[in-house]
Amino acid sequence: MPTLLQILSSISSADGESSKLGSRFVDRWKEKNPDGEVIVRDLAADPIPHLTAERFGAFVTPEADRTPAQTEHVRASDALISELEAADIVVLGLPMYNFGIPSVLKSWFDNVARAGVTFRYTESGAVGLIGDKPLYVFASRGGLYEGTGRDFQTGHVTLFFNLLGIRDIHFEYAEGLNISPEHKENALQSATDRIDRLL
Repeated sequence: MPTLLQILSSISSADGESSKLGSRFVDRWKEKNPDGEVIVRDLAADPIPHLTAERFGAFVTPEADRTPAQTEHVRASDALISELEAADIVVLGLPMYNFGIPSVLKSWFDNVARAGVTFRYTESGAVGLIGDKPLYVFASRGGLYEGTGRDFQTGHVTLFFNLLGIRDIHFEYAEGLNISPEHKENALQSATDRIDRLL
């Protein structure tokens, strides 16, 4: 039974435009995979604590030496990693806030990227330990950024998932949503049409 992990990073949860685009894809996927399982990780509804010295310390402390608090930090991180490992396909809704990724998504990144667990260092560079799988990123933006030097999201997200070993990455953009109601409608319709063709 195939498993899809849907990550919502909008502050509006399922009501965010990026979440709606991702859900459109998930609906099409479920039509083709009626026995498939969908796991939804809503980072706004269930935020992940930001990385602190205490939390990072738990990740690098040997299991036998961890305090109860450190054990809980690691358990929470392990749960996120297990979701990602179990997924056959990943769908990420990605809004743009102040030119970057949402802070809740950065927290997810920081709790999933663990040396020796999801990647390892070698003399020739980092090697991902998650394994490659399709990742579909549905990015919504108020302005026009795709292909410009102001798009700080695409490179960041690509580099992060490459670190884990995920390289089969597909981006779909809905841009200019704040330019005018007409532009928003056209951009979302265009993105929806492309999503319907993806599968």
